[in-house]
Amino acid sequence: MAAHNKVVASAVADPAQFVGSNPAEEFEGLRANCGVYDLGWRAKIALTGGDRIRWLNGMVTNNVRDLAVGHGVYAFLLNPQGHILADLYAYNRGESLLVDTDQSQRQKVIDTFDHYIIMDDVEVADASDKLTTLGIAGPNARTVLRTAGFEFSELQPLQFVDLSWQQIGLTLVRRDNPGVESHELWLPPECVASLREALVSAGAKPVGPAALELLRVACGIPRYGQDIRERDLPQETEQQRALHFSKGCYVGQEIVERIRSRGSVHRMFTGFMVEGPLPALGTKIQSEGKDVGEITSVASLPEKTGQAPSLQVALGYLRREIAAAGKPLTAGDSRLTVAQLPFAEILEH
Repeated sequence: MAAHNKVVASAVADPAQFVGSNPAEEFEGLRANCGVYDLGWRAKIALTGGDRIRWLNGMVTNNVRDLAVGHGVYAFLLNPQGHILADLYAYNRGESLLVDTDQSQRQKVIDTFDHYIIMDDVEVADASDKLTTLGIAGPNARTVLRTAGFEFSELQPLQFVDLSWQQIGLTLVRRDNPGVESHELWLPPECVASLREALVSAGAKPVGPAALELLRVACGIPRYGQDIRERDLPQETEQQRALHFSKGCYVGQEIVERIRSRGSVHRMFTGFMVEGPLPALGTKIQSEGKDVGEITSVASLPEKTGQAPSLQVALGYLRREIAAAGKPLTAGDSRLTVAQLPFAEILEH
């Protein structure tokens, strides 16, 4: 078994650069123009060694074995009972694999990796102190990047390319956001300020955490620890992009395959339009006086620039037969209507 380098570190840009002053205006920028934001809370874990591809393919729910260099996949890390320990992205960088996950999941991912490396030629290194991330999203994101001096061909979702910008080596990644075009820039932490300044000068609007949360909910993207918990099963989350059914064995596969062979699970992750006050997180959803689901995320989404928040939405879980029947739903003092994700009507520009 190879040695494991477990550096406990976090590379986060200066928070003052990304404090949002008007989330509604910043959300409008992301929806209709372009916004730049800090993603320093994403952890980076590098996997090297001759067995890295075979080994990681046996750890996660998606296909790493056939992943081409320059591309990535979204996947779950499961326990043997099929419950979700973490969600992550895995990218093939040629000489290594790079795992991207939330900082809150970093130690759990590293510890789980360490537990399952027995006689495998795999080394795990926390690269979060060497590599941080800026995000840029919106319909004008590519225009802003090129105005700032980036030269690149159009990328497919989860494709990346290594570039040199003002003598700084960095990586440009196209993300798989279903609601709005999004990119990430991986670079050394000490270079964040100059890159951010260049992107703002090229037309990007600085965006803070509140507006990013509005965008996440509008796009219907679940957050691990809030919308996806360890008690949830992969098919309940509706994140089919994380699953591959012919890739070979992996931890928890037996449960995932059993669910597939039976046809479905009882609950599904979905969106809701809300009439009335936004329910608190964890509020039970009821139909005919019975609990049939729960709320996991809520947001008041501004429809147009200058208007007060006018579209109340929520994310959560609902029993499949109730969603199919179209029965009236309530959550606390509010009425709910099942909605498809992402909330396309609010993301159109």
